[in-house]
Amino acid sequence: MAVALVLVLIVVGSVLFHLLSPWWWTPIASNWAYIDNTIIITFWITGVVFAAVVLFMAYCVFRFRHREGNKAAYEPENKRLESWLTIVTAVGVTALLVPGLFVWSRFVNVPNDATDVEVVGQQWQWSFRLPGKDGKLGTSDTRNVTADNPLGVIAGDPNGQDDVVVEAADLHLPVGKPVKMLLRSIDVLHDFYVPEFRAKMDMIPGSVTYFWFTPTKTGTFQVLCAELCGQGHPMMHGVVMVDAQEDYVAWLGQQQTFAQLSAPQQTGSADETTGQTAAPGPEIAAKLETVGSR
Repeated sequence: MAVALVLVLIVVGSVLFHLLSPWWWTPIASNWAYIDNTIIITFWITGVVFAAVVLFMAYCVFRFRHREGNKAAYEPENKRLESWLTIVTAVGVTALLVPGLFVWSRFVNVPNDATDVEVVGQQWQWSFRLPGKDGKLGTSDTRNVTADNPLGVIAGDPNGQDDVVVEAADLHLPVGKPVKMLLRSIDVLHDFYVPEFRAKMDMIPGSVTYFWFTPTKTGTFQVLCAELCGQGHPMMHGVVMVDAQEDYVAWLGQQQTFAQLSAPQQTGSADETTGQTAAPGPEIAAKLETVGSR
């Protein structure tokens, strides 16, 4: 009797915890309500099966408890029961798989009007690259990564010269417009994850993975790494800010392009009025003449 009661209490406690729990999903800020719906369907199916199995166990423990004079009836086969179990199991598995396959089909088919945005993960920071005025991202290669070219953009690709480079800073996106996140890692496994967007994907060194979403709410959202990537993994945070169109355009105009970042730095001081390099001072000129006479 005690065991049966414990089993019943487990079911009741699990249901109450699910319904009354203060821990729930963060508000969604993208078009992926389909993912939430799929999870809810999964919860209902697995929850009903869990409750049914545990309550059946409680019933069996109580109903077939040991009593003097009772004997168990041995029945090695029951075709009717086996048929019902096969049908119910098949229906349950189908109900679990079909919604997920439907969502996955939408997840991997990117709209034609989606804008490409590159995400680069490294220990332990996020960097981003957005297309410039031509609307195209240039090609990149991890082997090109240097201190002056942290994202490995191929300098010879004309499409990459006007790309906007955002290194270890916040990413801004316009609200209501689909974006395709191209994911790269330059060292170890990472995973770009914004809980409010409901979409994420592993980032694999040497490969480019992707997912897409449409931001539906303006605001500031935290980026997490959902793949254990080393000692600094818990601190690998970032920020995605979803802006209204005019705010996004204003932010984009303040960012530097790859061409600007890779331009050679001028070492001499320029005259503010003529734009010419200023002549050396008298002391330096005298030293240059002495060296020249030698």
